[in-house]
Amino acid sequence: MPVPTTTKLRLTGHVVTMDAACKQVPNGVIYIDGTNIVAVQDAKAPPPDGFASVPAVDTGGIIFPGLIELHNHLSYNTLRTWRVPAKFANRGQWPRHPEYSQLVTGPMGVLGRSTDPSVLAALVRYVEAKCLVAGVTTSQGIALASNAGIRHYYKGIVRNVESPDDPAFPKAGSHIPDLAASEWKKFDNELVKAKAKASCMLLHLSEGIDQSARNHFLALESGDTWAINSALAGIHCAALEAPDFEIMAQHGGSMVWSPLSNYLLYGDTAKVHLALEHKVPVALGSDWSPTGSKNLLGELKVAKLANDQLGTKLSDADIVALVTRNAAAIVKWDKWLGSIEPGKRADLTVVAGKVSDPHGSLIRARERDVLAVLIRGTPRYGDQKLMKALGATGESLIVGGQAKLADFNDPLGDPDVDKIPLADAISILKDVLARIPNLETHERLGRGALHRPLAASAPPRARLLLEEPEGEQPDHRTRHAFFGAGVASPVAAPAGASLAAKLPLIPLQLDALTVDDDPDFRTMLGQQQNLPAWLSQGLQSVLSQN
Repeated sequence: MPVPTTTKLRLTGHVVTMDAACKQVPNGVIYIDGTNIVAVQDAKAPPPDGFASVPAVDTGGIIFPGLIELHNHLSYNTLRTWRVPAKFANRGQWPRHPEYSQLVTGPMGVLGRSTDPSVLAALVRYVEAKCLVAGVTTSQGIALASNAGIRHYYKGIVRNVESPDDPAFPKAGSHIPDLAASEWKKFDNELVKAKAKASCMLLHLSEGIDQSARNHFLALESGDTWAINSALAGIHCAALEAPDFEIMAQHGGSMVWSPLSNYLLYGDTAKVHLALEHKVPVALGSDWSPTGSKNLLGELKVAKLANDQLGTKLSDADIVALVTRNAAAIVKWDKWLGSIEPGKRADLTVVAGKVSDPHGSLIRARERDVLAVLIRGTPRYGDQKLMKALGATGESLIVGGQAKLADFNDPLGDPDVDKIPLADAISILKDVLARIPNLETHERLGRGALHRPLAASAPPRARLLLEEPEGEQPDHRTRHAFFGAGVASPVAAPAGASLAAKLPLIPLQLDALTVDDDPDFRTMLGQQQNLPAWLSQGLQSVLSQN
């Protein structure tokens, strides 16, 4: 029976709290009032006051806290996986490869300069849906710049760590470029302020495996002072050694691990076992679709395979903590998210699986196994039958052969995005990406918008503020010297990565919404030359399982 219109919900299932004790309630009930969890208890216990008349809805699955991702470049997640043409040593190299410009920065530059509101709205709708169908309830934002030059982050259904819609949540900062020496003091001041506000600063740090990548960490020191404190979360940290993790631990820093992206580009990843030995907190992020997992469910699988191969000694519960309890603590949202406890926000992810192995079930889960996603106590996505039982309405879609329903309606959301159904967003993006070469020519000649708008409207209020603009510098993340050194990190490309040629843009395909519905994804991974054999074979195995 559908739940009556009410702010209260009563969900049953196998509850995995992911609190400090990692409790499980096998025949559990979660009582939700509005945006908050009121109680978590055994189904045989009497309901809390006010819930006696609220019907129980059986999820039929394993209920986890909503999945939290602390590293993604969402704007780029319309692009398909790049078959990386060489092994690189640091992030100053691969953005200079002509194929990268042809397949990533060039097309995104065309989209980013669009004056058509339907293109931006379609992109935002699509990449947010990509998170939602994988059980992600919190990620990073899409940068926008208004016509007046005001920068803000898109607020949508999925929570955004850079621009939280809940006034209780501290706003996280993010910094992608390596900093110039002259910026060291400014950055250190930002960190001090962030710590005072009990917030987080996400910094791309030592992305790569050579000494120049490590130098970006070493240059965090100026004199006897390290620009590291409990607010700093270093993304990647792939070049860090044991002494570096010791310093991170001493100053309270943390890290965000993106193993698939590291392996695709560099053939290696961060020494997570050293981070854990020094008790540096670790979270997980899928990075982006061009050189990473399609979503956080994929990155969980890579983390599991890497853990087993490298002897990191994380249990399955520890791996799930990377995207729940640990991530919430790193971003300083653990008072409200990261575990299922009374008083916390009702962000939940429900998956099908074996209750005898709940954590392993989440790690193995495919997108089709996501039964429900609740954000702020509102059912946003899941199996059609379950969503209707929860009183939800929305847009129907098929994922891995399963009938799903997504509710994108948000009265407080961006009006341009809110009016575009996912199906229309897919149609617009497929059309635009297929016409990228012509659109670049038209743009160069000043011949109008990228795509005919859905309806006549006023000039767009915002445009994409891309992280990697086309121009003199192929990647603004490499244009700065590492602070303290006064010289830029080496950007010489490896063999086969000529910097002279500039390849013309070509028609592109939209990246599929899910791995379940992307028959080419497993093939593309099998063609990646930098993946170690154990990882390539392991991914082929887990992605071929029914």
